[in-house]
Amino acid sequence: MDILVFLLNLLIVIATFINDEVEGLNCLECYSCTGKENTTCYIKEGYCMSIIIRDKEKDKDGVIIGPKEMIRINRKCLERSKFLLVDRPMLCSVGDQMKHIQNVRCCKDQDFCNFILPELVETSKKKDVHEESSFSTPTLVLIIVLPTIFLGTLILAGIMLYHYCHKRGHPYALPLDQNSDTNLLVGSQPSSLKDLYDWSHSGSGSGLPLLVQRTIARQIRLCEIIGKGRYGEVWRGNWRGENVAVKIFSSREERSWFREAEIYQTVMLRHENILGFIAADNKDNGTWTQLWLITDYHENGSLFDYLNRQTVTPAGMITLAHSASCGMAHLHMEILGAQGKPAIAHRDLKSKNILVRSNGTCCIADLGLAVRHDSKLDSVDIAPNNRVGTKRYMAPECLDETINMEHFESFKRADVYSFGLVLWEIARRCSVGGIHEDYQQPYYDLVPTDPSLEDMRKVVCGDKQRPAIPNRWQNIESLRVMVRLMKECWYSNAAARLTALRIRKTLACLVEQGDIKI
Repeated sequence: MDILVFLLNLLIVIATFINDEVEGLNCLECYSCTGKENTTCYIKEGYCMSIIIRDKEKDKDGVIIGPKEMIRINRKCLERSKFLLVDRPMLCSVGDQMKHIQNVRCCKDQDFCNFILPELVETSKKKDVHEESSFSTPTLVLIIVLPTIFLGTLILAGIMLYHYCHKRGHPYALPLDQNSDTNLLVGSQPSSLKDLYDWSHSGSGSGLPLLVQRTIARQIRLCEIIGKGRYGEVWRGNWRGENVAVKIFSSREERSWFREAEIYQTVMLRHENILGFIAADNKDNGTWTQLWLITDYHENGSLFDYLNRQTVTPAGMITLAHSASCGMAHLHMEILGAQGKPAIAHRDLKSKNILVRSNGTCCIADLGLAVRHDSKLDSVDIAPNNRVGTKRYMAPECLDETINMEHFESFKRADVYSFGLVLWEIARRCSVGGIHEDYQQPYYDLVPTDPSLEDMRKVVCGDKQRPAIPNRWQNIESLRVMVRLMKECWYSNAAARLTALRIRKTLACLVEQGDIKI
């Protein structure tokens, strides 16, 4: 162990000497460090971070398997771009009530400064209040009770006086919810969801200021759980009498939470066919930390749930497909300018990640896997998390691992393939003359309920099969257009597939026809 310490100190001295001429910071990087497998990372701007956690013995899925306590140590680089506030890394702050469970130390004074660990507070060192008190019990009772009665009397008198004067001076005062004096978001800040949308559309269009987001998050009351996934849970919440959706990530999914919040706050992303983002916040209840992502609430749920519950008319089918294509086209589009928007690819398009609004249109959700394109550097910003897309909806080039990860167009083309499968799901539920197909997921008749990569690779890449097209679809104009679109989205040759803009324009023509021929 002494040799390891000596080597690390020597590494720090050497790196410090080298970096006298080089801008940046070298840090130690490891997860569940034991002292033997430390690697290094480099950042131009940011901090070296070391984290110490007192935890129970757990298995690889995070489930407690024994009462034994263990200390876990993580070290990593924290880039300046990941600060939620400029020059103030929130991830470096830990509440006092949590410092007996976990603590964080951030530094940038020298290379490898995160070798030094923060300390955990020992709870056993707290002193008993009764031992420190020099007063007898009756004296303490008098000291507490008498001032309380006096203050209570003053407050009661003040309230009565206020109401008396208020009634005489302001006989026509505003109702409680319209009075700016009682509004927790004072001044020009939003007090309803409509105001939130108007405010977030102004300026850069990149969402609300962080302080307002945190204020909103602390005013939300959770009502009922409406969904669960691999990341955590989704709740219906209530903010000032209006419903919102609260996606709660477990602390193990911090990277997914941060990435999704980051993508949602991309400049100029807000669009009627992209799920409306409201706020992101980390909630510390003293025992564990919850990561909240707050968005619009749509009571119809996902397109998957909607199609399972009911059929749609040809007009309804076109509305669903066209609105979803508008959302995908907006993601894929780059908007140039000082306040421009980078092109974004979703990477996990499926019916469960598309929500249905009350007016029968769709909006695209779950941007945790999305990637952004930097057109200046022609590079792809891929999130550093371990999630992968849904196997059933993966494009052939993703299944056989021939996709070019350095080429952004590859990700857009993979989105188009997945969107073609969504069009097939919608078309199956189109009822004409009372005739329609039952809801099924793509390839339901060719692979198991939870297919493996090998199952999908064999069907899609090896056998080159695609979902079956019922003969009746060829006799109905709207369905005939849908069939042509989905087939042109399914090509094995990714470069031959339609673009999102072409799909949107084709469906827009159907919408404009009005009297859809059937």
